[in-house]
Amino acid sequence: MSRRLLDETLARAEQDGRAALIAYLPAGFPTVDGGIAALRATLDAGADIVEVGLPHSDPVLDGPVIQTADDIALRGGVRIAGVLRTVREVHAATGKPVLVMSYWNPVSRYGVERFARELADAGGAGCVLPDLPVAESAQWRRQADEHGLATVFVVAPSSTDEQLAETAAAGTGFVYASALLGVTGTRESVDRAAAALVRRLRSHTGLPVCVGMGVSDADQAAEVAGFADGVIVGSALVETLLDRAGDTAALERLTGRLASGVRARAV
Repeated sequence: MSRRLLDETLARAEQDGRAALIAYLPAGFPTVDGGIAALRATLDAGADIVEVGLPHSDPVLDGPVIQTADDIALRGGVRIAGVLRTVREVHAATGKPVLVMSYWNPVSRYGVERFARELADAGGAGCVLPDLPVAESAQWRRQADEHGLATVFVVAPSSTDEQLAETAAAGTGFVYASALLGVTGTRESVDRAAAALVRRLRSHTGLPVCVGMGVSDADQAAEVAGFADGVIVGSALVETLLDRAGDTAALERLTGRLASGVRARAV
């Protein structure tokens, strides 16, 4: 099962004394074929895991960079079938874990059992669901377990200890810890609240804790790798594709630098 592959990948990074690098790019950006090529390029350049974004017309948690990419993908006609094709081809080509990151509404409208089954059939490792409350997640988690998918929830520095405990107990694969409050986007420095959030989470779970939102360069990746099990990078990669009109060479160079950063902890 691909969920097992996700667990093994994170465990192997820990055994190597480093954090895992998790890259995010939206499906269908700049096109479906171009998105597949870009995701493969990040994995070939050193990413351990990728998150395939399911473009949404109202991405309330995403900053302007990802919103722009989502708009390009939607205007290009990407639908859930294109997202699943992206998962299938990227996983088949690389053999690495591929997650989908999606708001809950598209999954619910598509059909929870149908989405879980088709994601598993495509080789997907699981789903990151940033806006699905744990209290309302039983239907999804039941289907995810049945189809061997990980369920990754997102927590923020504002989460109470009770919320952290509840979320950690419900999730599988890893816990996504937001490095900051607000929407996604690159930052000049990593918020100090991220390290405190990781420490708080570790008192509630043995799951890996991966930190995202705001990491944009190798130095920041190395900083986060010093206290987290995984470093998630999205906006910086998307911005590189936007600036270079889909050129994957620049994406590969940035991914290589980020991969060097997360591996710095092992030196």
